[in-house]
Amino acid sequence: MFVSQPVYGRIVNYRIGIREQMGKWCLIQFGDADSIFKMGRIIGRKVVLKYGKNRFIGIVVGFHGKNGVVKAHFRRGVPGQALGSMVELVG
Repeated sequence: MFVSQPVYGRIVNYRIGIREQMGKWCLIQFGDADSIFKMGRIIGRKVVLKYGKNRFIGIVVGFHGKNGVVKAHFRRGVPGQALGSMVELVG
């Protein structure tokens, strides 16, 4: 059976607008991916943030620029203390 290494990324920031920040949308940077071509394979996959006893489940929706940062939409709002923490790519 083939078992791959888990892939981790770091929450960089919330997605922000001109007058508000969106708590359910986060920008995630994955360490080994530095281009848009490497990030194309993970769109549509789930990400899990384990923060204390809580688990926040989100889905990768699209790109944010051309340097390997992606947008993820979570079911619940992510707390501000979780910025800079690690998320795991699942599925």
